[in-house]
Amino acid sequence: MGLFSRKDKAPAKVPLDISHSSTSVHSGSSSIKSPSHTSRALNRSSAGGHSMASTPATTPLTPFSPKAPKMDLPRPPDPALDPAGYLRSLGSVRERCRLITEKAVRNQLKHFEVDMRKFPDAVAFCARIIKRDYDAPYVNTVPSYGRLQHFSIGGRDRIAQLLATLPESVDNYERCRRVLDLFLISIMLDTSPGLHWTFKSAENGRIYRRVDGLAIAGLEMYKSGLFSGNTSNRMQVDKDGLRNLTVEKLAQGLQCRPGNEIANLQSRIDLLMKLAGALEQHPEYFGDNGRPGNMVDYLLAHPSTQATSTPVVSVPVLWDLLMHGLAPLWGRSGIVINGVSLGDAWPCASMPQTSSYWESILPFHKLTQWVLYSLMQPMQMLLKIQFAGAELLVCLPDYRNGGLLVDVGVLTLREEDAARGLKKYHEYCERIGTKPVEVVPMFETGDDVIVEWRGITVGLLDRLCSDVNRALSKELAGHELTPSQILEAGISKGGMEIAEFSRPNTQEPPILVDGDGSVFRTFSRE
Repeated sequence: MGLFSRKDKAPAKVPLDISHSSTSVHSGSSSIKSPSHTSRALNRSSAGGHSMASTPATTPLTPFSPKAPKMDLPRPPDPALDPAGYLRSLGSVRERCRLITEKAVRNQLKHFEVDMRKFPDAVAFCARIIKRDYDAPYVNTVPSYGRLQHFSIGGRDRIAQLLATLPESVDNYERCRRVLDLFLISIMLDTSPGLHWTFKSAENGRIYRRVDGLAIAGLEMYKSGLFSGNTSNRMQVDKDGLRNLTVEKLAQGLQCRPGNEIANLQSRIDLLMKLAGALEQHPEYFGDNGRPGNMVDYLLAHPSTQATSTPVVSVPVLWDLLMHGLAPLWGRSGIVINGVSLGDAWPCASMPQTSSYWESILPFHKLTQWVLYSLMQPMQMLLKIQFAGAELLVCLPDYRNGGLLVDVGVLTLREEDAARGLKKYHEYCERIGTKPVEVVPMFETGDDVIVEWRGITVGLLDRLCSDVNRALSKELAGHELTPSQILEAGISKGGMEIAEFSRPNTQEPPILVDGDGSVFRTFSRE
C-alpha cells in the first residue's frame, strides 16, 4: 500500500519523501423529559424554545454544526488592568503566539532555525493524508478534533453502542450528561502509559496499546461503575465515586500486573482526587452530587444562552467554567501575577522583554482546550447545541503537532540547544536505568526551548490550516474545513505517522519533555 493509498485501519508507515524544500509529496427531537433538578433552561423545550426531535443513539462523524447565529462574545480582560485575567483567557493564546510566529517566519528565534521553504511540504503532507483517508468534499466526512474518535477504534462506534443500551426513559439531557462524564474521566486518564502497557478488552478480547488502550480501559471502567457513587446509576462520574477510588482499584481496572505495569499510577490517582475536590467545590457548575455532566444544566441556564431562541452556548462561557471549575487540575508553571496562578502559561525569551512582566508570558492552556474540544461534541450531537466563538480555539501545541513541524524540517533545534538536550536525555536514561533508544533531545517542561516550540506550533499551524484549505479548494468546492477538522484528520494524524516512521521503536516525538507524568504538567498527550 502506498503512502497515500486509501486506508481504513492502522496508520501506514510514512516514508520521508517530503524532506525536500519544494512540495514533494505525490501520490498518485420529541418532548424531552428532564429530571426535577434540571434548570429552567431545559424546561424551555416544552415551551417551544428548545424543542428537539428524538435523536437516535448514534454519533455521526461530524457534529451537528449549522452556522451558529452571531453572538456578542465577552472580551478578554484588558491586560493593562488585569494581566492575569487576560493571560488566562482563551483569546490571549492566539494573540500572544502570533508575536513569536512573526519572529519565526523571519528566522529570528533563540532556539530554533526556521526554514519556511519547507512549510509547503507540511501543508502538502497534511492535505494528502486527508485526501487519502476521507471522501470529498470532506466537510461532511472529516470529523472534528476531540475524544470521541478514540472510542471508534477498529471502526466500532462504541458511544452509539453505549447509548443504545440505555432505556428510553433516559432522556437526551441525561444521555448527554453521561457522555460528558465519560469523556472527562477518559481525558483525566489520558497520560502516557509507557511503551509496554497493554489492555485486553473484556468485550472483544482484543489487545490495545497507548491512547487506544487508555480509551477502551476508561470506557470499560466507566461502564463497570468504578467512578460512580450512585448505586442506582453506575454509568456516571461523581465526587463520591472518585473519593472511593484506591490505587488498587484503579490498578485492577487498568489490568496492571507484573510485566504489564502502567506508568505513573499514583499520579493518576492523585489527579482523580483533585478532580473529586474540584467537583465538590463548585456545585454551581457540577451540582450537589459533583458530577461533570451537570455542566450542561449550567450552560443552558446561562443568561447568554437564554437570550437566544435556539441553544447557542458562548465558548468563552464554557471556557470560564472549565478554567475556574477545574482550576485544581490545570498545570502550574509557577507563574503568579497579582496572586493569581496562570496555569499553562510560561515566560519566553523570544517574547517582548519590557518593563511589563506579563508581556514576556506565552499562554497555552492546552489541556483546557483539549477538554473543551472534546466536551463540545456530545452537546452538539445529543442536544443540538451550537457554539458561538469556536474560532477562538487554536491547534493544540502538543508533541504530535509540534513534532510534525520538526520532522518535516520547518523547525530545527540550534546546535547548542540540541547538544544540551541530548546530554539531558542520556542523564535521564541513567536516572531511570534504561538504555537509550532512538536518542532525541530532552528538556524540562518549562525550558525556554519547549515554550518557544509550543508558541511557534500554535502560530504556524494557524497558517497551515489556511493553506490546507487552499490546497484542497478544488475538492472542497467552495467550502472550508474548520481548523478542528484539519487538526484531527491531517495535523495530529500526520504528526503521529511521521513519528512512527522516523522513530519506529518508540514512536516518540523528535523532542522529549521530562515531566512528572501528569497530563497537566507534560507537553505530550500520550
